[in-house]
Amino acid sequence: MCVMHPRALKDVKIHSEYLVKDKNVTGFTNTEEDAVQLTDVVPFLVENMLKKNGGIYSKIEDWSPYTIVDRRFVTGENPASCEKVADELLKLILWFKTFYY
Repeated sequence: MCVMHPRALKDVKIHSEYLVKDKNVTGFTNTEEDAVQLTDVVPFLVENMLKKNGGIYSKIEDWSPYTIVDRRFVTGENPASCEKVADELLKLILWFKTFYY
């Protein structure tokens, strides 16, 4: 599984509200960007963008797997979170399948 590019969430709005607004979310932290020396390279910092767009951002220790599920919205903090994100997405798909098929 690959980590989705955060740009996909950056400016997405539904009914003029950012998609992440009022959702519990996580994503690559500012300190993780700094640790890989990309703070001045990337076009924006994911942590800052999620907070700016109204997301309820949380994180744990850098490079640790951390996943948040808020309704039908699944986010992971970093590549170490991919397995758990995949598990949570599968749970959502199977849950929807029971109602729609």
